[in-house]
Amino acid sequence: MAEKEKQKPGIWSRRDFFTRLGWGGFGIFSLGILAGFVRSAFPRVLFQPPSTFKAGSANDYAIGEVSEKYKQDQRVWIVREKEGIYAIFAKCTHLGCTPRWLAAEEKFKCPCHGSGYYKSGLNFEGPAPRPMDRFKVDVGEDGQLVVDKKTVYKMQAGVEPDEQFPASILKV
Repeated sequence: MAEKEKQKPGIWSRRDFFTRLGWGGFGIFSLGILAGFVRSAFPRVLFQPPSTFKAGSANDYAIGEVSEKYKQDQRVWIVREKEGIYAIFAKCTHLGCTPRWLAAEEKFKCPCHGSGYYKSGLNFEGPAPRPMDRFKVDVGEDGQLVVDKKTVYKMQAGVEPDEQFPASILKV
């Protein structure tokens, strides 16, 4: 009597839907891989500042004072004594914090764990295992001081820094 009513199929059958979903996922995955390959053609480069910098003339520094002029930018203190000029790496040898120069007490004091250093960089209190390091200081062709941060005088414990590395002091 009645013919079976034919159901009108929708836009996609179930099989078509999952086929297209699979191919779509494969396409997105392939685009991600392609983007990774393209990105690898442009590596990230870390540009570091030059390892040497000019620190002005020796006459710019008063005898017996610590200059904090380059502490922020270069992490260096320039110290002038009667014996000469030296550059101290402004990094605590305990955990790497930046100590503060306390002019009234004539010492460097680390705010993190309380290490104390004399003006020469020699440690005398706190957990710091050794004196602060120094950088090489020379006079350039133009007469200005040149601090070379590639040449590090790594100080050993228990010995005055001036005695360990006499070359770390520029005689002026």
